[in-house]
Amino acid sequence: MQRRIGPEHVVDWFVYVVVLNLATQFVPQVITESFAMSLLVALLLKLVLEAVLALKRRVKGRFADATTTAGKVTSALLLLVLLPGSKFVVLELVDVVFGDAVDLDGFFLVTALILTLLLARLGVRRLLASPNP
Repeated sequence: MQRRIGPEHVVDWFVYVVVLNLATQFVPQVITESFAMSLLVALLLKLVLEAVLALKRRVKGRFADATTTAGKVTSALLLLVLLPGSKFVVLELVDVVFGDAVDLDGFFLVTALILTLLLARLGVRRLLASPNP
């Protein structure tokens, strides 16, 4: 059985490329040396954000399923670590994979970039969604 990538993932990647290149153009701290490099950075961001969103869904599910206070607190703490921690993971991965060819500046700029990526993705998905009759 051949596994295919859904079209929504390709659209997400293109949206990420556009947002990343706009950030590179208008935010001097964001640096990608070439368009080809921005394609690869956008792909890395797509993979990391999908993993983070999947982890977030699992932790939220654990929180909802928890029957004890300790379970709820543990799940809430996991979320509190996961959300900001994922930004550090993005920064470190970009640094390890791309070195000096890409610079996303720091925690707050990456946080703003990721929020923009996710909002743009949501907007494009809603724009392209088939209307319900």
